[in-house]
Amino acid sequence: MAKADGKQAGGDLWTAANIAKELGVSDGKVKKAIAALKLAPDAKKGVCCYYGAAAKKKIAAAIS
Repeated sequence: MAKADGKQAGGDLWTAANIAKELGVSDGKVKKAIAALKLAPDAKKGVCCYYGAAAKKKIAAAIS
């Protein structure tokens, strides 16, 4: 079974873990930033939440 990623979920979407990996921070920091910003996922697949480029920029700004 192939691992789900943003491309398979329908475009340029990333999970919190993928965003954390790209930013070089922990998953926890990204998840806390998402909660603090009250961001809604752009897509969901099962229990996985996927975030788009706009959300990714907001998360990066909140962490920096």
